[in-house]
Amino acid sequence: MKNSCIVCNMGHSNTEIDVASLRTPELTWERVRSQVDHVIWPDGKRIVLLAEGRLLNLSCSTVPTFVLSITATTQALALIELYNAPEGRYKQDVYLLPKKMDEYVASLHLPTFDAHLTELTDEQAKYLGLNKNGPFKPNYYRY
Repeated sequence: MKNSCIVCNMGHSNTEIDVASLRTPELTWERVRSQVDHVIWPDGKRIVLLAEGRLLNLSCSTVPTFVLSITATTQALALIELYNAPEGRYKQDVYLLPKKMDEYVASLHLPTFDAHLTELTDEQAKYLGLNKNGPFKPNYYRY
């Protein structure tokens, strides 16, 4: 690895970076700030390790359980769709989840922030070129 490269875990578990092998007397750990460490070798080369190798989206989020809740809810709804779908609807392939599902999951989590949605009026929907019931982003938009 190059000197001062950033090492982080964007995978699926907390075991994807062997952090234990970096905790040796030969290596110096220097805390830069919360969730950011320099691991320094005796020759002065270093890496920037984020979240001590834990999952970034959970470790560095201000509300990690909230992130996990959104992910788990989306996965559960996708599995329900797959289970209930008529045979042949889905082939073994990779699919993008419909925006409507993302928006539904987001709406389920709004009470966490004491937020409330209002429904578009017919006039607003026409002006924006949207269906009143969503999805509210164009197909090319990625969440």
